[in-house]
Amino acid sequence: MAFKGNTTRRRVVSQFGMALGAAALGAPAIRSAHAQTKTLVIGGSVPLTGAAAETGLNVNNGYITAVSYMNDVLGGVEIAGEKYKIELKLFDDASDPARATTLIQRQIDEGTNFFLGSFGSNIVLPTAAITERAKKPMVQTGGGSDAIFTRGYKFVFGMFPRATRQFAATAAMFKTLQPLPQTYSVIWTNDAFSKTAAEGVRLSCDAAGFKRIDGYELPAKPTDVSSVLGSVRATNPDLLVCVMHDQNSLLVARQMIATNTNVKLLFQGLGPQLASFREALGKHSDYLCCSTYWDENVPFKDKFFGDSKKFVEYYKTKFTRPIAYHVAGAAACIETYILSMQAAKSTDPVKVRDALAAANYETFYSRIKFTPEGDGDPLLMGGMIAQVQSGKLAIVFPADAASGKPMYPSPTWDKKA
Repeated sequence: MAFKGNTTRRRVVSQFGMALGAAALGAPAIRSAHAQTKTLVIGGSVPLTGAAAETGLNVNNGYITAVSYMNDVLGGVEIAGEKYKIELKLFDDASDPARATTLIQRQIDEGTNFFLGSFGSNIVLPTAAITERAKKPMVQTGGGSDAIFTRGYKFVFGMFPRATRQFAATAAMFKTLQPLPQTYSVIWTNDAFSKTAAEGVRLSCDAAGFKRIDGYELPAKPTDVSSVLGSVRATNPDLLVCVMHDQNSLLVARQMIATNTNVKLLFQGLGPQLASFREALGKHSDYLCCSTYWDENVPFKDKFFGDSKKFVEYYKTKFTRPIAYHVAGAAACIETYILSMQAAKSTDPVKVRDALAAANYETFYSRIKFTPEGDGDPLLMGGMIAQVQSGKLAIVFPADAASGKPMYPSPTWDKKA
């Protein structure tokens, strides 16, 4: 069952695991022919349509890649001496929190015990509240808002540090630039993730000694940022940091180009990681910086794919869509579930939750370890900094992971064209 190109956005991705033949790709028989293979159901919703679909498709494809590999290539997974095939029950939430909560509650009512997260803190937060009340684990790669991890929840686990802890590495990278920047401004949108991410920017940059000139809050779904950009031109910060989702980052970049609003470095937390974003801006995307939590050259190993390069190789047999770190993070959610079930020697939701809380696993994505509140360990699962160079992402920080050096200062927009 191949998935070439983009997944159909309105389709319901259901009963995926059972549709994957055990004999595909010559998968070895691990257990006796007399042994009965069980089914492990993992549910959730993903935004295949709506505002979050661009990244939601990446998350969806990562989930599918991991499950396809475990079912097709490995012939299933063994947990407590029993053989399991994984069945994904993922539904399109259309980037709508209300729809997502309805879908998750329905799955709980139908007996689903394990959940994957959607994309966007505005969806992860209300759906995690539902799985928390039901005492069902959720492992997710789409929500970083502090609110997810500061409400005392015990059953939600995230692949990133909480938003206010995500910017420390970027501030450290800023201090390596020459000539040393002196000032910064920050723009964010009025949504759960971006507001707390902006607070993290202020905390990290102020602590690093940069002078904050201004901060600007945009609506959750901005359509025009010309007045904010007028202020940016008037105050002329060295660094402009935008923390918002990719479609809003694209709006800001396009209007900066149109109004000739130039800064020495533009950092956009989400957006430049996506090939579609870079293609939309063309040469104007060069010099943009962003966070990334994975690269195919990271040195980690795991018991499933082996390493990141093998993961990428297998992904490309399923999809032609360019890979991004959310794909890898989503696949790591599946791996983390299976490793925790194997450690717990159980598929009991509470026992698996306890194993997740104690996780300390190496995967192709990173070493997986969560804080007591459930977000990713800020040292082990924190981000790297990437910069668009000649249309492609280069890791520029930290030095031991770097594939290029930061280019600074950025030329003006007219000189990039």
